[in-house]
Amino acid sequence: MLIASSVLALQGVLSVSGAEGAAGAAPQPGGAGAPKLGDMKVGRILFLGNSITLHGPSTAVSWDGNWGMAASAAEKDYVHLVSKGIAAAAGSAPEVMAENIATFERQYGTFDVGAALKKPLDFKADVLVLCIGENVAALKTAEAQTEFRTRLTALLNAFKESSQPRLFVRSCFWPDPVKDGILKAVCAELGGTYVDISALSKDEHNYARSERSFKHAGVANHPGDQGMQAIADAILKAMTGTK
Repeated sequence: MLIASSVLALQGVLSVSGAEGAAGAAPQPGGAGAPKLGDMKVGRILFLGNSITLHGPSTAVSWDGNWGMAASAAEKDYVHLVSKGIAAAAGSAPEVMAENIATFERQYGTFDVGAALKKPLDFKADVLVLCIGENVAALKTAEAQTEFRTRLTALLNAFKESSQPRLFVRSCFWPDPVKDGILKAVCAELGGTYVDISALSKDEHNYARSERSFKHAGVANHPGDQGMQAIADAILKAMTGTK
């Protein structure tokens, strides 16, 4: 089941929240018959990301959607595609929460995980999909790299302590060797699965600008429908290959 405000998909509701999204209803506890992929429980899936994961309407960038930028419709963003794929593979739809944590990317040094992400922590996810990095300022110094790594580890440990979710960490859609290296290293340290999508940026067809016109260049530089499908395919491949 998906949990939601304005975005509906699959057999339930999608909960969308965060600084650039709309808040949804709180989830209800799942039953004993929660879906599984192999031995991995997938009853509750949490996506933590940025505008690629979820962005509410914004006149500032001429964006009217309330889903992952810049898919043409909610059902074509990677969150919905992954959720649909899990439902098909597991035989029933999971509860899904998508949270925009772009504020963490921009202010990770002072970000209060417990206070700012209480709702996602209380969701008690079985699976956590982390898709961040694009909004993190360039990590030009060793000090900056250490700080980001420390804060990223603390972020993921907060969820590990909350519900011990299976962890999947996606690399940046716009590749950055330093940031991606830290994401990969922290993921490995915490026993997660790293999903490398760096090759997607090399194909112009994965950008929304290749599919239709946008008034704002930043929006156009996001993944379009093909890019979203490619991201979803990579995540689903990692999930279904997990024992």
